[in-house]
Amino acid sequence: MSRFTLFRPRLGDYAASPRWQGGRFHNDRAAGPGDLPESTLRAWWDVFFNKPAGTAPATPLPIHTLTRAELDAAPERSLYRLGHSTVLMKLRGRWWLTDPVFSERASPVSFAGPKRFHAPPITIEELPPITAVILSHDHYDHLDHAAIRALAPKVEVFLAPLGVGDRLRQWGVEPQRIRQFDWWEGTEIAGLRLTATPAQHFSGRGLSDGNRTLWASWVLEDDGLRLFFSGDTGYFSGFAEIGRRFGPFDVTLMETGAYNAQWPYVHMHPQQTVQAHRDLRGQWLLPIHNGTFDLAMHTWEAPFDQVLRFAGEYRIPVATPKMGERLDLDAPHHGSPWWAPQPAWLGAPAIPAQNQENTL
Repeated sequence: MSRFTLFRPRLGDYAASPRWQGGRFHNDRAAGPGDLPESTLRAWWDVFFNKPAGTAPATPLPIHTLTRAELDAAPERSLYRLGHSTVLMKLRGRWWLTDPVFSERASPVSFAGPKRFHAPPITIEELPPITAVILSHDHYDHLDHAAIRALAPKVEVFLAPLGVGDRLRQWGVEPQRIRQFDWWEGTEIAGLRLTATPAQHFSGRGLSDGNRTLWASWVLEDDGLRLFFSGDTGYFSGFAEIGRRFGPFDVTLMETGAYNAQWPYVHMHPQQTVQAHRDLRGQWLLPIHNGTFDLAMHTWEAPFDQVLRFAGEYRIPVATPKMGERLDLDAPHHGSPWWAPQPAWLGAPAIPAQNQENTL
């Protein structure tokens, strides 16, 4: 089964879901005139042919290469960013992985499309057994066909929004290892409670399958530890409702990257990321969806600089670990400005002025 679906795939009918209408999934709030780009064709033209300078790093990134031995010795409640929205966590003595993307390109083809800035800090072969892969939606920068096929032998269960599990089944994952959820539905595995929660986005991997699968954020509850994983989303009132039902959160893993004035309905600007974190009643904010792929018109460093700027206005602590660097979920640290330019005469990253408050 090809990872690229040109025509409508064989996906399920989810008429029982309140979000399913006319054979497609829908957000709770319909897009308004100011939510969508004036010209989708122009937006894509700009992304592919009118890129400004600085949307990709000019030098190799400082990645911490992980080993299986390091992971085997990792303390409980360790978190590692592996790139973009791919996060590896050790909870309840088991490993959990979000939106695994390990391929060189986030694309239906291997010879074109957004290319990684860095290699993953660890290969799929070196990963320990994974209790669950947690999926937010089916876009190419979140659902990697090759990675799913390679991961399948070492994963106990795949947790997915409605319809996304159908794709996994078509790719050869056994149905008994797939669980699909609507918003506000969840499960408990090895004492960890996982709940699919709303997001404001869209889905699809081909020309005619738009919104045939659902998108979601996720809440993870490990006794007194509460984590939020945003997946992809625009800013919407659902954050406040999730905060009321599940907050406060110890750490929120929040989309901060690939934003543009032409698509505010489906991706947040950094200021909205910070507001969503506040709506969720979050403590530490961990920006994700950045630092790996060139998917928008902003410079590649802007998501980090801007989210730190706006978070600083509310004295929100922000964690920015390097790819592959361990973050202790019980006691997060700020991390270093690893994305900042390195002046040759200093030999160390410069700290932008707006970041200084968050590095004390």
